[in-house]
Amino acid sequence: MMVFLIAVLVLFLYWTFNKAHKNTKDIVINKIYVEQDGVQGSQQSLNILHLSDLHLENISISPEELFDRLKEEEIELVALTGDFLDRTRTIPKLGPYLKAIQQLNAKYGVYAVLGNHDYKLNEDSLNRLISTLKEHGCTVLQNENTSIVVDGKILNIIGIDDNHTHRSDVAASYSGIQQKGTNLVLTHDPNIVLKMKNYHFEYLLSGHFHGGQICYPKAYHLIKMGKLIRMNMVKGLHKHEGKLFYINEGLGQTGINIRVGSRPEITLHQFPISAAVNKAAAI
Repeated sequence: MMVFLIAVLVLFLYWTFNKAHKNTKDIVINKIYVEQDGVQGSQQSLNILHLSDLHLENISISPEELFDRLKEEEIELVALTGDFLDRTRTIPKLGPYLKAIQQLNAKYGVYAVLGNHDYKLNEDSLNRLISTLKEHGCTVLQNENTSIVVDGKILNIIGIDDNHTHRSDVAASYSGIQQKGTNLVLTHDPNIVLKMKNYHFEYLLSGHFHGGQICYPKAYHLIKMGKLIRMNMVKGLHKHEGKLFYINEGLGQTGINIRVGSRPEITLHQFPISAAVNKAAAI
């Protein structure tokens, strides 16, 4: 009888693990339309592709598949919000993904920030990672900003370095912004929003939590990853002190290559370039 019970348990665990592993291949494309009072339609909006937490050691989509999933979409700007990889030997794997992203021909370019796993690399490897991003056309923002003009309107792109590893400097990130316009913040750890009461932004894009990755019934294992978890802000669209931010579930996995209660995510944001963004809705 004991042998039978052990066999049943082993089969159940095998089935559960197999299903959880298959979930890593069930990639969803979420489309978020950020609404602005008094504006209808998308003519004044910027189409942003948002990818986060590729974790290239455990990613279940190839560069070719990524391009095929997105090639029919109108993408004007790409935001990459950190955690590209965990190990030095994975750095060469990043190039093909960045080439696929460049083939999408985003009119306003590709912008990247780093995450806590990227900072696990030694200094030489981290520099190689940053160089790889730049060599493939990415603007890497480490507590700094840049401004672009979109249909005659100023968009300030503000890259705040990783909060989880205590590298974020919000004041430095906003330093030197001279153009009044729409503020789009890119960062890895969304907990930074709790420190931005005195800093204006219309929209903030982040990742870090993987939607819990193993989230059944809730992501209790993330409880030490900041106050937002305790506020039940683990994934998707949220608002804090009247300001909108989005937490991407990530495209890859970290640790064990499974997902329960979460899915790998590609996000497309339709974002109006104006000074008065009020709300957003998933479509």
